[in-house]
Amino acid sequence: MIVLKEADAFLEKGILISPDVLKDEALLSQLSKLNPDELGDVMLIDKEFLEKKGLVFQRAMRSDFRVIFSYDKKPKKIAVSDFISYFNRRFETLSQFLRQRAEFSRAISINRLKSKQERESVSIIGLVFEKSVTKNNNIILKLEDPTGSISVLFRNDKKELFEQAKDVVLDELIGIEGFTSKDMIYANQIYFPDIPLVKELKKSPVDESVVLLGDPHFGSKVFLKQEFEDFIEWLNQRKGSEEQRMLASKIRYMILVGDLVEGVGIYPDQEKDLAILDIKEQYDQFIEYLKQIPSHIQIFICPGNHDVGRISEPQQPMIHSYAEGLQKLPNVTLLSNPSIINIGAKPGFPGFDTLIYHGYSMIYYADNVESIRSKGGQKRADLIMKFLLQKRHLAPTHTSNLYIPDSEEDPLIIKSIPDFFITGHIHRVSVTNFRNVTMANCSCWTAVTEEQEKRGLQPQPAKVPVINLMTREVKIINFLKDKEKEKEESASTSSGEGVDKK
Repeated sequence: MIVLKEADAFLEKGILISPDVLKDEALLSQLSKLNPDELGDVMLIDKEFLEKKGLVFQRAMRSDFRVIFSYDKKPKKIAVSDFISYFNRRFETLSQFLRQRAEFSRAISINRLKSKQERESVSIIGLVFEKSVTKNNNIILKLEDPTGSISVLFRNDKKELFEQAKDVVLDELIGIEGFTSKDMIYANQIYFPDIPLVKELKKSPVDESVVLLGDPHFGSKVFLKQEFEDFIEWLNQRKGSEEQRMLASKIRYMILVGDLVEGVGIYPDQEKDLAILDIKEQYDQFIEYLKQIPSHIQIFICPGNHDVGRISEPQQPMIHSYAEGLQKLPNVTLLSNPSIINIGAKPGFPGFDTLIYHGYSMIYYADNVESIRSKGGQKRADLIMKFLLQKRHLAPTHTSNLYIPDSEEDPLIIKSIPDFFITGHIHRVSVTNFRNVTMANCSCWTAVTEEQEKRGLQPQPAKVPVINLMTREVKIINFLKDKEKEKEESASTSSGEGVDKK
């Protein structure tokens, strides 16, 4: 091995290397950055010596992070009034985003439309209650707010506006500019809560990275065991080219967006797809893999719909007995789904706000939003994620997911604009940029099952995005063994609107 030859060069100069360095290949590899002829009277190279030289930064420094939001409210009995309060809280929060725009600073409530003259210009904000198409192929949306409801007509001869209306989904909040006509509004403009046009593209003062991981589905017969073990070896800088090992050496954070295990009873006849029938054993064996990840990498984990716990969102952190081993890992932080963390903060630098969501609702919007469906549907994670950011909500439609109606707030609202938006669930890798928000959908670690084929999933397994926090450059490492189908990659993705490359 190269590192042993490097060690020999020091021994020839009479410089000893301590056992703590010799037993740690990551430390041993740092010797290439030292010249034995320039070390003077140094007699011993140990970990302390390398730390003083700044060569074990990744081991000496603990990750800087904080949890901004992780849902931990205790379950309670749900009543109809909770749903009413839930949607009222949603309306109040999302409407404030629109009221910050000049066009809606004077928006009126729906019940005040009665006092308006025929063909008078108005601006209103409402939740979409119904959507229909007339016999003349116009679209009618019925909007409601706490004071009442009104129908809004979108004429098909206003092409751009009509196309926007086609993509509107039930229960989302929109703003309308138009004019009154009898008991209806004729729309001239439609607005969404959206995110600001101008957002700072943050870059860390420190050269460090975050690696993104999704949907291992450990316990499945088609779990890609060898590929995942290669990934672990790479993280430990024991596998890959010199450039790839250098990439691994800069990783400080890992985000794992759920479905750690395949689970039990998730879909009919699932047992025929399981290599491990006991879900506790699935977790226990996967945790053994997590233990092999270098301790200087801080791991953030949220649950998915295959994990133990309620499926209804927000899903609480995995603090149950089945995943007890996760709670004992010192470098693991268990989060809810969704959750928000801040990573990479340094003195004088605020860090990166990161929104993490497993992504259960994404398939609904891939199938039901015409502009997304026509451009690839589930293959276009970038379009789905952009759509959710524009709605400022992770699952605006009542039927797009299972959820708990919190009477005090809607936890699925995207209240603040993240620097990173990380999802999974659809088993495809995608990293794109929308208004300086890096949107990343994670790959998976299973081959295709019959159940996935029935759901229309076309996975891109064993592809790992790595985001450099200093440059915002994204590289995707491909660990897939089937080189006939997938060629080895270590390049920036080019789908959608593109990756931040500088």
